[in-house]
Amino acid sequence: MNVYEYLANCHIKPSVQRIAIMDYLLKHDTHPCIDEIYMALCKEIPTLSKTTVYNTLKLFVEHGAAKMLTIDERNACFDGNTSLHAHFLCRSCGKIFDIPMKENDMEIKELNHEGFILDEIHHYYKGTCPECAKESENNN
Repeated sequence: MNVYEYLANCHIKPSVQRIAIMDYLLKHDTHPCIDEIYMALCKEIPTLSKTTVYNTLKLFVEHGAAKMLTIDERNACFDGNTSLHAHFLCRSCGKIFDIPMKENDMEIKELNHEGFILDEIHHYYKGTCPECAKESENNN
């Protein structure tokens, strides 16, 4: 499925800016923030503003086309991968990694039984990634 169809399936009217922003999210699994997306696309789309990027990402999140991550207290980051997975923030290099995750059916069933309606699940881990741990080990 191409980006145009993906947005249409999420009930988002595709535009040049929306297609470019969604395409960037889907092709860059670095969990970029608004500034990163803006800087990457502003040369390609001179009429693009940070406000447009912000409003577009907000629209994507509202329609389930992307997720907003608040794992980094300084910046909201965005993820085009909406499948169920956790995130790991390396405190050394600042990268955010996707971590496979299985849905805890018992926990969800218990919440549903108690009358809660679940829309989202966020699992965040913070620590040191294998690359930074190895680098730190080599420096000691």
